[in-house]
Amino acid sequence: MMKRLHDYRYIVGDKVISDIYRHARKLYGKRIIHLNSTYSGGGVAEMLHNLAPLMNDAGVETDWRILRGTVDFFDVTKSFHNALQSDDIELSDHIKNIYISTNEEYSVYAKIDHDCVFIHDPQPLPLIQFYAKRQPWVWRCHIDLSNPNPGLWDFLKGFILRYDYVIVSRDTYKKEDLPIEHKLFAPVIDPLSSKNTDLSQEEIDGVFKKFNIPTDKPLITQISRFDKWKDPLGVLEIYKKVKSQIDCRLVLCGSMASDDPEGLEIYETVKERAHEYLEHGDVMLITLESNLLVNALQRQSKVIIQKSIREGFGLTVTEALWKGTPVVASNVGGIPIQVKDGETGFLVEPHDYDTTADIIVDLLKKPDKGRKIGERGREYVRNNFLITRLVIDYLELLKEILE
Repeated sequence: MMKRLHDYRYIVGDKVISDIYRHARKLYGKRIIHLNSTYSGGGVAEMLHNLAPLMNDAGVETDWRILRGTVDFFDVTKSFHNALQSDDIELSDHIKNIYISTNEEYSVYAKIDHDCVFIHDPQPLPLIQFYAKRQPWVWRCHIDLSNPNPGLWDFLKGFILRYDYVIVSRDTYKKEDLPIEHKLFAPVIDPLSSKNTDLSQEEIDGVFKKFNIPTDKPLITQISRFDKWKDPLGVLEIYKKVKSQIDCRLVLCGSMASDDPEGLEIYETVKERAHEYLEHGDVMLITLESNLLVNALQRQSKVIIQKSIREGFGLTVTEALWKGTPVVASNVGGIPIQVKDGETGFLVEPHDYDTTADIIVDLLKKPDKGRKIGERGREYVRNNFLITRLVIDYLELLKEILE
Protein backbone atom coordinates (compact mmCIF):
# COMPACT_ATOMS: atom_id res chain seq x y z
CA MET A 1 0.00 0.00 0.00
CA MET A 2 1.33 3.44 -0.93
CA LYS A 3 2.30 5.59 2.05
CA ARG A 4 0.59 8.92 2.59
CA LEU A 5 1.65 11.94 4.57
CA HIS A 6 -0.83 11.31 7.37
CA ASP A 7 0.95 8.02 8.09
CA TYR A 8 3.84 10.08 9.51
CA ARG A 9 1.78 12.23 11.90
CA TYR A 10 2.68 10.37 15.05
CA ILE A 11 6.38 10.31 14.19
CA VAL A 12 7.00 13.94 13.18
CA GLY A 13 3.97 15.75 14.60
CA ASP A 14 1.02 17.66 13.14
CA LYS A 15 2.92 20.87 12.39
CA VAL A 16 5.32 19.17 9.97
CA ILE A 17 2.45 17.58 8.05
CA SER A 18 0.58 20.88 7.92
CA ASP A 19 3.71 22.67 6.69
CA ILE A 20 4.07 20.24 3.79
CA TYR A 21 0.52 20.86 2.56
CA ARG A 22 0.97 24.61 3.00
CA HIS A 23 4.17 24.65 0.89
CA ALA A 24 2.51 22.55 -1.81
CA ARG A 25 -0.48 24.86 -2.36
CA LYS A 26 1.33 27.20 -4.73
CA LEU A 27 2.60 24.25 -6.78
CA TYR A 28 -0.71 22.65 -7.70
CA GLY A 29 -0.75 21.70 -11.38
CA LYS A 30 3.05 21.56 -11.66
CA ARG A 31 4.71 18.42 -13.01
CA ILE A 32 8.13 17.33 -11.70
CA ILE A 33 10.48 14.56 -12.80
CA HIS A 34 13.43 12.88 -11.04
CA LEU A 35 15.90 10.84 -13.08
CA ASN A 36 18.73 8.57 -11.87
CA SER A 37 20.48 5.41 -13.05
CA THR A 38 19.16 2.58 -10.88
CA TYR A 39 15.85 1.55 -9.33
CA SER A 40 17.43 -0.37 -6.44
CA GLY A 41 20.71 -0.53 -4.54
CA GLY A 42 22.03 2.54 -2.75
CA GLY A 43 20.57 5.50 -0.93
CA VAL A 44 19.56 7.56 -3.98
CA ALA A 45 17.10 4.96 -5.24
CA GLU A 46 15.73 4.45 -1.74
CA MET A 47 15.09 8.15 -1.24
CA LEU A 48 13.37 8.55 -4.60
CA HIS A 49 11.24 5.47 -3.96
CA ASN A 50 9.91 7.19 -0.85
CA LEU A 51 9.97 10.83 -2.00
CA ALA A 52 7.90 10.53 -5.18
CA PRO A 53 4.71 9.10 -3.55
CA LEU A 54 4.74 11.72 -0.78
CA MET A 55 5.22 14.58 -3.25
CA ASN A 56 2.26 13.25 -5.22
CA ASP A 57 0.20 12.97 -2.05
CA ALA A 58 1.00 16.60 -1.26
CA GLY A 59 -0.47 17.59 -4.62
CA VAL A 60 2.64 18.00 -6.78
CA GLU A 61 2.65 15.56 -9.72
CA THR A 62 6.02 13.80 -9.47
CA ASP A 63 7.50 11.25 -11.87
CA TRP A 64 10.61 9.08 -11.42
CA ARG A 65 12.47 7.45 -14.30
CA ILE A 66 15.63 5.39 -14.75
CA LEU A 67 18.40 5.99 -17.30
CA ARG A 68 19.13 2.83 -19.29
CA GLY A 69 22.77 1.99 -19.88
CA THR A 70 25.06 -0.81 -21.02
CA VAL A 71 27.74 -2.61 -18.99
CA ASP A 72 30.34 -0.40 -20.66
CA PHE A 73 28.42 2.71 -19.65
CA PHE A 74 28.26 1.69 -16.00
CA ASP A 75 31.97 0.79 -16.05
CA VAL A 76 32.61 4.35 -17.21
CA THR A 77 30.31 6.00 -14.68
CA LYS A 78 31.77 3.90 -11.85
CA SER A 79 35.20 5.25 -12.78
CA PHE A 80 33.65 8.74 -12.74
CA HIS A 81 32.21 8.07 -9.28
CA ASN A 82 35.66 7.07 -8.01
CA ALA A 83 37.40 9.99 -9.72
CA LEU A 84 34.98 12.49 -8.21
CA GLN A 85 36.25 11.17 -4.89
CA SER A 86 39.87 11.86 -5.93
CA ASP A 87 40.86 8.71 -7.87
CA ASP A 88 42.95 8.98 -11.03
CA ILE A 89 41.20 8.48 -14.36
CA GLU A 90 42.22 8.18 -18.00
CA LEU A 91 39.61 10.35 -19.67
CA SER A 92 39.91 9.21 -23.29
CA ASP A 93 37.70 10.25 -26.20
CA HIS A 94 36.31 6.69 -26.23
CA ILE A 95 35.20 6.96 -22.60
CA LYS A 96 33.63 10.35 -23.21
CA ASN A 97 31.79 9.00 -26.24
CA ILE A 98 30.29 6.06 -24.30
CA TYR A 99 29.14 8.45 -21.59
CA ILE A 100 27.60 11.04 -23.88
CA SER A 101 26.14 8.69 -26.51
CA THR A 102 24.29 6.60 -23.89
CA ASN A 103 22.54 9.73 -22.69
CA GLU A 104 21.80 10.82 -26.23
CA GLU A 105 20.27 7.44 -27.10
CA TYR A 106 18.08 7.56 -24.00
CA SER A 107 16.87 11.05 -24.90
CA VAL A 108 15.49 9.82 -28.22
CA TYR A 109 12.64 7.91 -26.54
CA ALA A 110 12.42 9.56 -23.09
CA LYS A 111 10.02 12.47 -23.26
CA ILE A 112 10.74 15.20 -20.73
CA ASP A 113 8.11 17.92 -20.81
CA HIS A 114 7.78 18.59 -17.08
CA ASP A 115 7.88 21.94 -15.29
CA CYS A 116 11.13 21.09 -13.48
CA VAL A 117 13.74 18.36 -13.98
CA PHE A 118 15.90 16.86 -11.22
CA ILE A 119 18.94 14.87 -12.41
CA HIS A 120 20.68 12.71 -9.80
CA ASP A 121 24.46 12.12 -9.85
CA PRO A 122 26.80 11.99 -12.88
CA GLN A 123 25.22 9.16 -14.89
CA PRO A 124 22.37 11.18 -16.51
CA LEU A 125 24.13 14.55 -16.25
CA PRO A 126 24.59 15.09 -20.04
CA LEU A 127 20.89 14.57 -20.79
CA ILE A 128 20.31 18.30 -20.54
CA GLN A 129 22.11 19.00 -23.80
CA PHE A 130 19.77 16.75 -25.81
CA TYR A 131 16.56 18.60 -24.95
CA ALA A 132 15.33 22.05 -25.85
CA LYS A 133 15.64 23.76 -22.48
CA ARG A 134 12.15 25.01 -21.69
CA GLN A 135 12.15 24.47 -17.93
CA PRO A 136 14.54 24.65 -14.96
CA TRP A 137 16.98 21.75 -14.56
CA VAL A 138 18.55 20.91 -11.19
CA TRP A 139 21.55 18.64 -10.65
CA ARG A 140 21.45 16.76 -7.36
CA CYS A 141 24.91 15.34 -6.59
CA HIS A 142 24.98 12.79 -3.76
CA ILE A 143 28.76 12.28 -3.98
CA ASP A 144 31.54 13.85 -1.90
CA LEU A 145 32.80 16.64 -4.20
CA SER A 146 35.40 18.06 -1.83
CA ASN A 147 38.38 16.83 -3.88
CA PRO A 148 37.38 15.72 -7.41
CA ASN A 149 39.86 14.70 -10.09
CA PRO A 150 40.57 18.03 -11.89
CA GLY A 151 40.35 16.65 -15.42
CA LEU A 152 37.05 14.89 -14.86
CA TRP A 153 35.60 17.84 -12.98
CA ASP A 154 36.44 20.19 -15.85
CA PHE A 155 34.78 17.79 -18.31
CA LEU A 156 31.61 17.44 -16.23
CA LYS A 157 31.42 21.17 -15.61
CA GLY A 158 30.68 21.63 -19.30
CA PHE A 159 27.33 19.95 -18.66
CA ILE A 160 26.69 21.33 -15.17
CA LEU A 161 26.93 24.94 -16.39
CA ARG A 162 23.67 24.39 -18.29
CA TYR A 163 21.85 23.70 -15.01
CA ASP A 164 19.95 26.26 -12.96
CA TYR A 165 20.77 24.89 -9.49
CA VAL A 166 23.08 22.34 -7.89
CA ILE A 167 22.09 20.46 -4.73
CA VAL A 168 24.79 18.90 -2.51
CA SER A 169 24.68 17.12 0.84
CA ARG A 170 26.92 19.39 2.89
CA ASP A 171 28.55 22.79 2.79
CA THR A 172 32.08 21.50 2.09
CA TYR A 173 30.87 19.98 -1.19
CA LYS A 174 30.06 23.38 -2.68
CA LYS A 175 32.35 24.24 -5.61
CA GLU A 176 33.64 27.80 -5.71
CA ASP A 177 34.57 27.41 -9.38
CA LEU A 178 30.95 26.59 -10.28
CA PRO A 179 29.00 29.86 -10.77
CA ILE A 180 25.60 28.29 -10.12
CA GLU A 181 23.49 28.66 -7.01
CA HIS A 182 24.00 25.75 -4.60
CA LYS A 183 21.45 24.31 -2.20
CA LEU A 184 22.12 22.00 0.75
CA PHE A 185 19.82 18.98 1.19
CA ALA A 186 20.99 16.43 3.73
CA PRO A 187 19.78 12.92 2.77
CA VAL A 188 17.08 11.23 4.81
CA ILE A 189 15.46 7.90 5.61
CA ASP A 190 11.84 6.79 5.61
CA PRO A 191 10.94 5.60 9.14
CA LEU A 192 8.00 3.60 7.76
CA SER A 193 9.89 1.66 5.11
CA SER A 194 10.49 -2.06 5.61
CA LYS A 195 14.12 -1.20 6.33
CA ASN A 196 13.29 1.19 9.17
CA THR A 197 9.92 0.34 10.64
CA ASP A 198 9.78 -0.97 14.20
CA LEU A 199 10.25 -4.72 14.65
CA SER A 200 9.42 -6.84 17.67
CA GLN A 201 12.06 -9.19 19.05
CA GLU A 202 9.95 -12.07 17.81
CA GLU A 203 10.05 -10.64 14.29
CA ILE A 204 13.82 -10.10 14.49
CA ASP A 205 14.31 -13.67 15.67
CA GLY A 206 12.21 -14.89 12.75
CA VAL A 207 14.35 -12.99 10.23
CA PHE A 208 17.56 -14.34 11.73
CA LYS A 209 16.20 -17.87 11.58
CA LYS A 210 15.15 -17.43 7.94
CA PHE A 211 18.62 -16.24 6.93
CA ASN A 212 20.49 -18.71 9.17
CA ILE A 213 22.26 -16.08 11.26
CA PRO A 214 23.31 -17.44 14.66
CA THR A 215 22.71 -15.35 17.77
CA ASP A 216 25.13 -17.13 20.12
CA LYS A 217 27.63 -14.25 19.98
CA PRO A 218 27.31 -10.46 19.96
CA LEU A 219 27.14 -9.05 16.44
CA ILE A 220 29.06 -6.17 14.97
CA THR A 221 27.85 -5.24 11.52
CA GLN A 222 28.58 -3.03 8.53
CA ILE A 223 25.76 -2.50 6.03
CA SER A 224 27.26 -1.22 2.78
CA ARG A 225 27.78 -2.09 -0.84
CA PHE A 226 30.99 -3.99 -1.47
CA ASP A 227 32.80 -0.85 -2.57
CA LYS A 228 36.43 0.11 -1.96
CA TRP A 229 35.31 3.43 -0.48
CA LYS A 230 33.38 1.52 2.21
CA ASP A 231 36.63 -0.32 3.06
CA PRO A 232 35.28 -3.80 3.92
CA LEU A 233 38.87 -5.09 4.14
CA GLY A 234 39.57 -2.49 6.81
CA VAL A 235 36.47 -3.61 8.70
CA LEU A 236 37.85 -7.15 8.63
CA GLU A 237 41.15 -6.00 10.14
CA ILE A 238 39.33 -4.13 12.91
CA TYR A 239 37.22 -7.19 13.61
CA LYS A 240 40.36 -9.28 14.10
CA LYS A 241 41.51 -6.85 16.78
CA VAL A 242 38.12 -6.90 18.51
CA LYS A 243 37.91 -10.69 18.26
CA SER A 244 41.23 -11.04 20.07
CA GLN A 245 39.59 -9.46 23.14
CA ILE A 246 35.91 -10.47 22.91
CA ASP A 247 34.31 -13.41 21.16
CA CYS A 248 31.93 -11.87 18.64
CA ARG A 249 30.70 -12.23 15.07
CA LEU A 250 31.11 -9.85 12.13
CA VAL A 251 28.43 -9.43 9.48
CA LEU A 252 29.21 -7.60 6.24
CA CYS A 253 25.92 -7.10 4.42
CA GLY A 254 25.60 -5.25 1.13
CA SER A 255 23.53 -5.54 -2.02
CA MET A 256 24.99 -5.43 -5.52
CA ALA A 257 23.76 -2.28 -7.28
CA SER A 258 23.20 -2.56 -11.03
CA ASP A 259 25.28 0.56 -11.69
CA ASP A 260 28.30 -0.67 -9.65
CA PRO A 261 30.30 -3.24 -11.67
CA GLU A 262 33.17 -3.36 -9.13
CA GLY A 263 31.03 -4.85 -6.38
CA LEU A 264 31.51 -8.53 -7.24
CA GLU A 265 35.28 -8.19 -7.54
CA ILE A 266 35.56 -6.54 -4.14
CA TYR A 267 33.24 -9.14 -2.61
CA GLU A 268 35.47 -11.95 -3.87
CA THR A 269 38.56 -10.24 -2.45
CA VAL A 270 36.92 -9.92 0.98
CA LYS A 271 35.78 -13.54 0.80
CA GLU A 272 39.32 -14.72 0.11
CA ARG A 273 40.82 -12.58 2.88
CA ALA A 274 38.22 -13.75 5.42
CA HIS A 275 38.44 -17.42 4.43
CA GLU A 276 39.48 -18.77 7.83
CA TYR A 277 36.84 -16.77 9.71
CA LEU A 278 34.14 -17.74 7.25
CA GLU A 279 34.92 -21.42 7.76
CA HIS A 280 34.41 -21.08 11.52
CA GLY A 281 31.26 -18.96 11.17
CA ASP A 282 32.83 -15.92 12.81
CA VAL A 283 32.38 -13.74 9.72
CA MET A 284 29.31 -13.69 7.48
CA LEU A 285 29.14 -12.08 4.03
CA ILE A 286 25.59 -11.39 2.87
CA THR A 287 24.61 -10.00 -0.54
CA LEU A 288 20.87 -10.64 -0.39
CA GLU A 289 18.68 -7.62 -1.11
CA SER A 290 16.37 -7.77 1.87
CA ASN A 291 15.31 -4.58 3.62
CA LEU A 292 13.81 -6.62 6.44
CA LEU A 293 17.16 -8.34 6.99
CA VAL A 294 18.97 -5.01 7.12
CA ASN A 295 16.41 -3.74 9.60
CA ALA A 296 16.82 -6.78 11.83
CA LEU A 297 20.63 -6.67 11.66
CA GLN A 298 20.75 -3.01 12.60
CA ARG A 299 18.48 -3.64 15.58
CA GLN A 300 20.09 -6.85 16.81
CA SER A 301 23.73 -5.80 16.41
CA LYS A 302 25.54 -4.48 19.46
CA VAL A 303 27.57 -2.07 17.30
CA ILE A 304 27.18 -0.80 13.75
CA ILE A 305 30.36 0.15 11.90
CA GLN A 306 30.64 2.50 8.95
CA LYS A 307 34.32 2.52 8.06
CA SER A 308 34.15 4.60 4.90
CA ILE A 309 37.19 6.23 3.33
CA ARG A 310 34.96 8.56 1.30
CA GLU A 311 31.26 9.04 1.97
CA GLY A 312 28.78 11.41 0.38
CA PHE A 313 26.50 11.11 3.40
CA GLY A 314 26.05 7.53 4.62
CA LEU A 315 22.38 6.66 5.04
CA THR A 316 23.27 3.37 6.70
CA VAL A 317 24.51 5.50 9.59
CA THR A 318 21.17 7.31 9.73
CA GLU A 319 19.33 3.99 9.66
CA ALA A 320 21.33 2.56 12.54
CA LEU A 321 20.95 5.71 14.62
CA TRP A 322 17.18 5.55 14.08
CA LYS A 323 17.17 2.05 15.57
CA GLY A 324 18.98 3.27 18.67
CA THR A 325 22.05 1.16 17.94
CA PRO A 326 25.47 2.66 18.78
CA VAL A 327 27.46 3.61 15.68
CA VAL A 328 31.24 3.80 15.23
CA ALA A 329 31.94 5.58 11.96
CA SER A 330 34.69 7.30 10.02
CA ASN A 331 35.09 11.04 10.34
CA VAL A 332 34.62 11.63 6.61
CA GLY A 333 32.12 13.14 4.19
CA GLY A 334 28.60 13.57 5.51
CA ILE A 335 28.99 11.23 8.48
CA PRO A 336 29.98 14.00 10.97
CA ILE A 337 26.69 15.76 10.18
CA GLN A 338 24.93 12.80 11.79
CA VAL A 339 27.37 11.51 14.36
CA LYS A 340 28.27 13.95 17.11
CA ASP A 341 31.29 12.27 18.65
CA GLY A 342 30.49 10.92 22.10
CA GLU A 343 26.88 12.16 21.90
CA THR A 344 25.02 10.40 19.09
CA GLY A 345 27.80 7.94 18.21
CA PHE A 346 31.57 7.80 17.81
CA LEU A 347 33.81 9.23 15.10
CA VAL A 348 37.18 7.71 14.21
CA GLU A 349 39.81 8.39 11.59
CA PRO A 350 39.47 5.92 8.69
CA HIS A 351 42.86 4.26 9.15
CA ASP A 352 42.99 4.27 12.93
CA TYR A 353 42.15 0.61 13.41
CA ASP A 354 43.34 0.46 17.02
CA THR A 355 41.10 3.27 18.28
CA THR A 356 38.14 1.91 16.34
CA ALA A 357 38.63 -1.54 17.83
CA ASP A 358 39.02 -0.10 21.36
CA ILE A 359 35.73 1.81 21.09
CA ILE A 360 33.90 -1.27 19.83
CA VAL A 361 35.29 -3.40 22.65
CA ASP A 362 34.25 -0.77 25.19
CA LEU A 363 30.69 -0.73 23.81
CA LEU A 364 30.49 -4.52 23.87
CA LYS A 365 31.58 -4.49 27.51
CA LYS A 366 29.27 -1.61 28.50
CA PRO A 367 25.83 -2.16 26.92
CA ASP A 368 24.23 0.58 29.06
CA LYS A 369 26.60 3.11 27.55
CA GLY A 370 25.60 1.97 24.08
CA ARG A 371 21.89 2.25 24.89
CA LYS A 372 22.22 5.86 26.08
CA ILE A 373 24.20 6.83 22.99
CA GLY A 374 21.62 5.05 20.85
CA GLU A 375 18.69 6.92 22.39
CA ARG A 376 20.31 10.27 21.62
CA GLY A 377 21.08 9.15 18.09
CA ARG A 378 17.46 8.22 17.44
CA GLU A 379 16.14 11.61 18.54
CA TYR A 380 18.74 13.41 16.44
CA VAL A 381 17.52 11.54 13.37
CA ARG A 382 13.89 12.25 14.23
CA ASN A 383 14.58 15.98 14.27
CA ASN A 384 16.86 16.18 11.23
CA PHE A 385 16.93 13.23 8.82
CA LEU A 386 13.44 11.90 8.10
CA ILE A 387 11.73 11.87 4.69
CA THR A 388 9.20 14.54 5.62
CA ARG A 389 12.00 17.09 5.99
CA LEU A 390 13.23 16.29 2.47
CA VAL A 391 9.72 16.77 1.07
CA ILE A 392 9.73 20.28 2.55
CA ASP A 393 13.22 20.95 1.12
CA TYR A 394 12.05 20.12 -2.40
CA LEU A 395 8.78 22.03 -2.06
CA GLU A 396 10.60 25.15 -0.87
CA LEU A 397 13.05 24.94 -3.77
CA LEU A 398 10.28 24.39 -6.29
CA LYS A 399 8.42 27.44 -5.01
CA GLU A 400 11.60 29.48 -5.44
CA ILE A 401 12.19 28.16 -8.95
CA LEU A 402 8.65 28.12 -10.36
CA GLU A 403 6.84 31.03 -8.75
